[in-house]
Amino acid sequence: MAVSAAESTDPPVVVKVGGAKAVDPAGAIGDVARLVAEDRDVVVVHGGSTAVDETLDRLGIDPEYVESASGVTGRFTDAETMEVFEMVMAGKLNTELVASLQEADVDAVGLSGVDGGLLSGPRKSAVRVIENGKKKIRRGDHSGKPESVNAALLEGLAADGYVPVVSPPMAGQERDGGVTPVNTDADRAAAAIAGALGAELVLLTDVSGVYADPDDPETLIGSVSTPADLEALESAAEGFMGKKVMAAEEALSNGSPRVIVADANAADPIVDALAGGGTHVHANAIADGDRTDADANQADADTPTEDA
Repeated sequence: MAVSAAESTDPPVVVKVGGAKAVDPAGAIGDVARLVAEDRDVVVVHGGSTAVDETLDRLGIDPEYVESASGVTGRFTDAETMEVFEMVMAGKLNTELVASLQEADVDAVGLSGVDGGLLSGPRKSAVRVIENGKKKIRRGDHSGKPESVNAALLEGLAADGYVPVVSPPMAGQERDGGVTPVNTDADRAAAAIAGALGAELVLLTDVSGVYADPDDPETLIGSVSTPADLEALESAAEGFMGKKVMAAEEALSNGSPRVIVADANAADPIVDALAGGGTHVHANAIADGDRTDADANQADADTPTEDA
């Protein structure tokens, strides 16, 4: 049974399990059970964009992906898609992952980011996009970036021996004071939680880490410990990996001591990552002022949400 972070000599671990078809969560489930047995506090965060798209297809709804002004492609979550998103993420996938962890003798508790105001931030109802080569504003989006984490809720569950299993949506704050469930990127949700808890963050994906040459696994970047290293990492990260590097920077900037991008399909993915596998990004790679609030806000305004 887990003990509270105050009693443990090791920092908590936040593990983000991807939602892609190529990612098998079985190894991660076994590792969570092992860490819990060793009295390590663990929070699991999961995505599930593939399952959302499959459900949309069965319902005859076309998923919509848009290109931002900065060239990033992400999901546009309208009201109809948001209904499916809530059903699949917080309902089906979260429940299945909790059940699998309980089968592994882990006292898991499923939460969405809305529960207890666990993850909250302003709703982003419009996004800048490129359509037919022209810049446009698309309205009606249901997305947001977590700006507040109810760390006390997670710490209380850990103190009572539970492993929280967290999924989007998050609580989107409306300008009139209302709360609307909205889509949020699962990597950035995990980063927000890791920062709030001072936890190590393990981002599991379908490759071994970040490669200097994205097409060559032999060029794995093992350690990032200086601002210059971080610049090289940012340059190397392409496509979905760019979002993971962004999440890593956010986690480290907000209190996480270490972020690891590692292979979910390794035999012992979390344990191997903590022992040195994958790409390790350390807090001293973040220089003061590297990522200003203005930079972050501009990126959020320009970037559609991905929920993998």
